[in-house]
Amino acid sequence: MVIGGERRRSSWKREWCCSKNDFFPEESFESWGSYLKALRETKTRLRDRVLARSHDDRELNEVRESSKNEMKKSLSWWDLMWFGVGAIVGAGIFVLTGLEARNDAGPAVVLSFFISGVSALLSVFCYTEFAVEIPVAGSSFAYLRVELGDFIAFIAAGNILFEYVVAGASVSRSWTSYLATLCNQNPSNFRVHVPKLAQNYNYLDPLAVLISVLVALAACYSTKASSIFNSIATIIHIVVLLLIVIAGLTKANLSNFTSNFAPYGPSGIFTASAVLFFAYVGFDGVATMAEETKNPRRDIPIGLVGSMVITIFLYCLLAITLCLMQAYNTIDVDAPFSMAFQAVGMNWAKYLVSLGALKAMTAVLLANIIGQARYFTHIGRTHMAPPWFAIIRERTGTPVNATVFMTLANCLVGFFTDLGVLSNLLSISTLFIFSLVALALLVRRYYVTGETTSAARNKLIGFLCLIIGSSVANAVYWAASGGKSWIGYTVTVPIWFLSTLGLKLMVEEARKPKLWGAPLVPWLPSASIAVNIFLLGSLDGASFARFGIWTAVLLVYYLLVGLHSSYDASKQFRKQNVDNMEAGANAGALDGSSSTG
Repeated sequence: MVIGGERRRSSWKREWCCSKNDFFPEESFESWGSYLKALRETKTRLRDRVLARSHDDRELNEVRESSKNEMKKSLSWWDLMWFGVGAIVGAGIFVLTGLEARNDAGPAVVLSFFISGVSALLSVFCYTEFAVEIPVAGSSFAYLRVELGDFIAFIAAGNILFEYVVAGASVSRSWTSYLATLCNQNPSNFRVHVPKLAQNYNYLDPLAVLISVLVALAACYSTKASSIFNSIATIIHIVVLLLIVIAGLTKANLSNFTSNFAPYGPSGIFTASAVLFFAYVGFDGVATMAEETKNPRRDIPIGLVGSMVITIFLYCLLAITLCLMQAYNTIDVDAPFSMAFQAVGMNWAKYLVSLGALKAMTAVLLANIIGQARYFTHIGRTHMAPPWFAIIRERTGTPVNATVFMTLANCLVGFFTDLGVLSNLLSISTLFIFSLVALALLVRRYYVTGETTSAARNKLIGFLCLIIGSSVANAVYWAASGGKSWIGYTVTVPIWFLSTLGLKLMVEEARKPKLWGAPLVPWLPSASIAVNIFLLGSLDGASFARFGIWTAVLLVYYLLVGLHSSYDASKQFRKQNVDNMEAGANAGALDGSSSTG
């Protein structure tokens, strides 16, 4: 008993106790003198790292080895598919459908959902090729490191982590609100009011912290167990949604749907599509679980694409149901489904809506914490964040350190911050990274270092600049005209089309996918770039300001810490490779001399 207790205490200390070297083991942080020397070399190191590209084998082997233990490969396509549906289908669908039907698209909101769903599917295909070829926890961070370099990957990943934290805090506070509705209470009754704190930060939410901690415990314990819980919760949620659809269709009035199908015209349909695209984000977190997938070649395409197809179908079905129940101009924008059921005398159904929302948000929270922890784990593996966060626990096969840290961040924000503030913190990070991943896919297919000729490389750069430039022009023109004029697109769209066609005809593909490839390259990733940049034009200036401020913070951290730690880590990796090659050469020489003797 004593020996067992000592072993447990020793194991606990080994796993949780840490020192400075666990966070900053690099040469640049050995002493203040070495750190000042590193700062003096910032310009040289920045030149070395800003365009430094990793490669597939390094991400799959050397980088992963810094986690000390392997993640358990326990997930199948079934697990990934339900993780995807759980991550995407949140409570927002209950609000966004009514908002866009009433204000922008009318019953044609079903077309808006379909258009935005197909647009999201373009990004899913880009992610899927990378996830199959490079099945690691870092998802887009790893893909961008390989194709666009360390610096761009770090800035992109830092922004997506910020958005993950804001989303996690927002969903946890919404969870409290829907629980209050289910209990026939005001959400304020479930929160602690502290008048001395600043406005919008003075309603403390202990339930938001509690649900975040419970979900994090499940994520730490076992990814497979988390998957089983997620599958059950998501399937229950879909059953609830289907019950809502069935109940709603019993009160359907076809004239509500057909009498004025598209009251705001094509402009309204596309305006609604830009907003509704955000109802489809979340699948990128599923790509972070590629490292834990049993058969990436088969499971990832089925899981990612399957989850998006199911989501598109559900969203369109819900939109049709709502617009059949009520005329679009009478839909309540705050609680469209609850009020629609109340209008037709089915008051009990609002509890069904709240139950569905609670189940949805629990699944979203689980997928959120799993995704952000794995992003952060891989950043730690590259030493751009302290490598202590990259450790995988041997007993659980999960990144416990990263999960705990990201949960603390979610809880801190969710405990204090009002939902109104959080909802206004919508960042452009998701669309920014979707665009970069599509761009990285084109670079991956058409450029291989040491093989692609200078002429082909220059053509590639030229066509990519035209694709990006025309896509930016589309977004700027949409924002400037308010979506009311189409003349400018007669110039920008042909430029995009001819640029993509030129890339197809005049630049030879340098690399074919080994396992699974996105279809219709370069058209599909080029269209993904155009769509995502176009949607960026629908965001307000405040979103770009927040993006700029947070990116500036990340840049300061990178120049003071991340650059030097990753530079030292890269130097150490190169030294190890040289040592291994020399050891192999020496072993070969010894074998040769032995055989000669």
